[in-house]
Amino acid sequence: MEWGVVAAVAAGVAILFGVKRLPEMARNIGRAQGEFKKGLKEGAIPDEEPEAAAEKPAPPADAAEA
Repeated sequence: MEWGVVAAVAAGVAILFGVKRLPEMARNIGRAQGEFKKGLKEGAIPDEEPEAAAEKPAPPADAAEA
């Protein structure tokens, strides 16, 4: 991106939201990003109980009839 475009977008955002609110908005975006990454890490840990139940073999059909 050209610097002129970046400057125009930054000026537009500053006019639209006000210069005093920009640090607050950036802080909130950073916090939201941190929470999102934390949630991804928590969701990546598999639950051990459902896997253990899935690994148990079913009893053979012959044993049930005897």
